[in-house]
This record gives sequence, C-alpha cells and structure tokens, in this order.
Amino acid sequence: MAGQPARATILHADLDAFYASVEQRDDPRLRGRPVIVGGGVVLAASYEAKACGVRTAMGGRMARALCPQAIVVPPRMGAYSAASKAVFEVFRDTTPLVEGISIDEAFLDVGGLRKVSGEPVDIAVRLRSEVLARVGLAITVGVARTKFLAKVASGVAKPDGLLVVPPETELDFLHRLPVERLWGVGTVTATKLRKRRITTVGQVARLGEAYLTSVLGQAAGRHLHALAHNRDPRPVVVGRRRRSMGAQRAVGRGPHPVPELEATLAGLVDRVSRRMRAAGRAGRTVTLRLRFEDYSRVTRSHTLARPSSATTVLLDAARDLLAAALPLITERGITLIGVAVGNLDGTGEQLLLPLDHPDDGGLDSALDAVRERFGSAAVTRAALLGRGEGFSVPLLPD
Repeated sequence: MAGQPARATILHADLDAFYASVEQRDDPRLRGRPVIVGGGVVLAASYEAKACGVRTAMGGRMARALCPQAIVVPPRMGAYSAASKAVFEVFRDTTPLVEGISIDEAFLDVGGLRKVSGEPVDIAVRLRSEVLARVGLAITVGVARTKFLAKVASGVAKPDGLLVVPPETELDFLHRLPVERLWGVGTVTATKLRKRRITTVGQVARLGEAYLTSVLGQAAGRHLHALAHNRDPRPVVVGRRRRSMGAQRAVGRGPHPVPELEATLAGLVDRVSRRMRAAGRAGRTVTLRLRFEDYSRVTRSHTLARPSSATTVLLDAARDLLAAALPLITERGITLIGVAVGNLDGTGEQLLLPLDHPDDGGLDSALDAVRERFGSAAVTRAALLGRGEGFSVPLLPD
C-alpha cells in the first residue's frame, strides 16, 4: 500500500559448512571434530577445521599442515544431493516463493504470510527448527528488505544463527562492515580498494559513482555503488528454469596426465548429460571450466549447431575445448575441472537424419535406465574404474 514503509520480508537461508555437516550428521564419531571433505583439494571444511585456517579450495597438503588432527573424508555427492532436496522441501513447505541459488542456499519471500504464519522473524525461527528436526542440519538465516542484505545478514550470523536487519537500521548495519561483504568483491577488487584506504562499506557509499567506475570499471563501479546504498530491486524469482547444468571435480595438485584429465571430463559429461535427459532439456553451449594452482580460473566455450543432450555430442565438444587448453594446463597446473551446458531449451533432443550424426540415443537411454534402477555406479566407463563418480559436484540442486 502506498505510503507504507518497506518491511524486511526476504530470507536468505544458508546451510552451515554443508558437506562437512552432512558427514558429521551421518557419523557421530566426527561430531565436534575438525573434518575436511576431499583429499587433494578441500571441497568443504567443518567449523572446527576452519578455526585452524582451513578453507575451501585449499590444497589438501596445506590443509593437513594447518590442521594435522583433522579427519579427511571422501565426498559423498549422493548424500549431499539427498540432504539438499530434503531442505528444499522444508523451504517450499514454508512459502511457495523460493529461489534456489545453489545446492545449499536459497532466498525465500515471506511478505504475504503475515496473517497465516506471523512475522518474518517467527517464520525464520520455525524454518531453522524444521530443518534441524527433519534433516538434522543447522542452517543460518538472514532477514532483510533486499536479497543482497539478507545474504549479508546470514553471512554475519554464521554459524547456526539468525539475524534480522530492520529497514530503519540497515544502512547503519551495512556501512560498518568490511568491503569484502559487498556481493562481488573478491580478492582483486578488495586489494584495489584497500590500496586506496577504502576498507568499509560506508567508505564506499560516501564515494561518488564516477570515482568507483574510474577505479573498478563501469559495471563493477555502478554495482558496488548501488549495493553500498542497499539498492537491490531484484525480487525472489520462482519457477525460473535453469539456464545451464554443470558439474565439477577437484583433482588436486598435479601432475595430471592427459588421459587422466580426459577420463575425469568424460565422467563429468556423463553426469551432466544424464541430468539433462532426466529433465527433458537440451543445450547448445558447452563450457569448460578450469582452476589452476595459483587459484586463477579460465573458461572456454563452444556453441553447437543444434541443441543436444547426447553424451557423445557434448563430450566431443568438451574434449576439443580441453585439447585447446592443454598449453595453459601444462604451464600453470590444474586443480579443478568442470563442464557446463548452457542455452538450455525444454524441447529435448532435436531429431536428426541418420547421416547427420551417429545415433547414440538408444545407448544413452539404456544406460540411463540401468543407472536409474541399480544406481549411478552400476555401469561406468572403463577409464573411470577405480576413480569413483562421487567426486563430481552438481553446481545447483536438482
């Protein structure tokens, strides 16, 4: 209604140390102890391990040096996917307005639930209690007027916390925080700002947009200027179909022979294409994602002539991208490889004449059926034997 002040009705719910928390939930011997998920590269760390300085994407050797008492466990992606689905069921039981943004976090709009469910803070309290009771995991919730500030609030409240930021205090709260709390400020941007003695969000807010764009570029400058004033008009979007599907795997520090990388890539494409077919989606753009030993990243993409969900078609494109990136991999070392298929449509596979491309749709369907009935490990490529498919990480919840 016109004239009424905006209310803090957006929740950002974020599971705490998700992979490590699932491991501690499922194995009582791990509770209260430092846990590292992943050996070569840290995929996740419990808060007990984080207290020793262990961080996600850190090399396993460094992590074990920082926390020699840590228990290292292999990732179990099936368990994490099941836990994610269970948590999202709680989200959807809370409000129909849920926007998932990763496997372990989502935005919820509870603005229309006041008469039936109470105030947003009451809803947030019940949400946290329900996730713990039904899924056995701790979850942190931030409540604010905008999506950006709700996410900031949950970050400040971690672990296992709840923080509400009333509209009348939001700028006081926001401006005291370090610049790294601004969405999109990573190491490079933070370094640029701190070199100019800009260390808090409040200092960013007091700068003119023109100055920020001169330092950071037009897009980043305008973005940070808006966020520093909590200007974020984005609504919680429900029902938006994914624009891409992908998976990734940490491979640890090398050396990694080319056949090993190709086998890893094949396993990832198998997983992604299977998920695409299950969802009735086909895509045109294949993207290869690489992370190097210096933590830098690159992506390489190829757009197909027509949408496809066929494993062979997608794998051929991904292999070509990998081959083109081999000089970079040799020079800089690789610690993570990922593949994603974008420009998705909902029409499924486009029919081709037999002469256009060999038809492997029957093989894909047969393999999908076997895996559906007997599990994803029931049939695999010979090159993947002994490697385990469980190391591939879905980029978004199913």
